[in-house]
Amino acid sequence: MAAARGAPRFFLPFSLLLLASPSSPLVQAAGAGSCRGEPGLRTGESRDSETCGLTLQLEHSFELDDSIQFKKRGTLLWNMTPDSSLSLSQKQLTEEERNKLREVATEGGLYRVRIPRRPLGSTEESGVEYVTSFVRACSMVESHLSDRLTVHTDVAGNIIGLSVVTIPGSCHGAEVEDVDLELFNTTILLQQPIPAAVPETAAFIERMEQEQAQKAKNPQEQKSFFAKYWMYIIPIVLFLMMSGAPDAGGQGGGNGGSAGGGGR
Repeated sequence: MAAARGAPRFFLPFSLLLLASPSSPLVQAAGAGSCRGEPGLRTGESRDSETCGLTLQLEHSFELDDSIQFKKRGTLLWNMTPDSSLSLSQKQLTEEERNKLREVATEGGLYRVRIPRRPLGSTEESGVEYVTSFVRACSMVESHLSDRLTVHTDVAGNIIGLSVVTIPGSCHGAEVEDVDLELFNTTILLQQPIPAAVPETAAFIERMEQEQAQKAKNPQEQKSFFAKYWMYIIPIVLFLMMSGAPDAGGQGGGNGGSAGGGGR
């Protein structure tokens, strides 16, 4: 399903074009505002004409001489939906491929996978770039071709990495029947960055402006406690001062009389 240069382009009905939002980062990264198959697709990737998604070719390599010769393993479809779901269709290993994978595993070789990536602003003439990952071939054999592929993207929706792990991922030299190496059992995941929390600056400024406007309408609220209630505070203070003065005079007179009596 890889799209070669000069391949015919597909045009979708208007109803299907509405499924892809123009603001979708994946659509923008492809250099197109809708799923029409415009220029911007690279070797190894194409548009799916029915689901309005991005199709990427998954390739693998496992060689006895440790050389790297990638061949098609399957097709990865990236659906243009808000959930950005991924699906994968894979071909069955031939008998020759199964035997070679066993030999590579015995020799301690590697099993490699890759998919094409599309750097922001890339064009067909700029060449093909890939993201690659690998595991030990023996773990691929002993897991019965059970692996998990994770496609990593940046905030703009561009593919920046690929990781593969086998389940389980150990090598113990266990015997594996030939029938267990025919079909892949793959889980495909899409790992997108989680946006960091953004301070609610606009809401805070709006709240402050509302408080300032409220204070401007009610100047009384800006006065201090004494400025608001001085007419109550001053009488109380004067009353306390006046009620305390006679007591102090009476105590002074009494003390003087006592002192006079003692003199006689």
